[in-house]
Amino acid sequence: MTQPTCTQCEGDDLELGFIEDAGESSRGYARWILGPLEKGVFGGAKRMGRPRWQIDALRCRRCGHLELFARTPA
Repeated sequence: MTQPTCTQCEGDDLELGFIEDAGESSRGYARWILGPLEKGVFGGAKRMGRPRWQIDALRCRRCGHLELFARTPA
């Protein structure tokens, strides 16, 4: 993979991080789930059987812009 650049300021000093999920019973990190959001009977998201990917976040040190990528299955 080539060195990513910021889509806002074209800076090339990006640092890798992740989006935290601090909700009750969370694993500590957010995941991207295929398909539109469907809510269950109790208001939670229906996600059983859907593919999930880890969300990687790149932050530009120059302007602070975040770019999110879902490249790794979770």
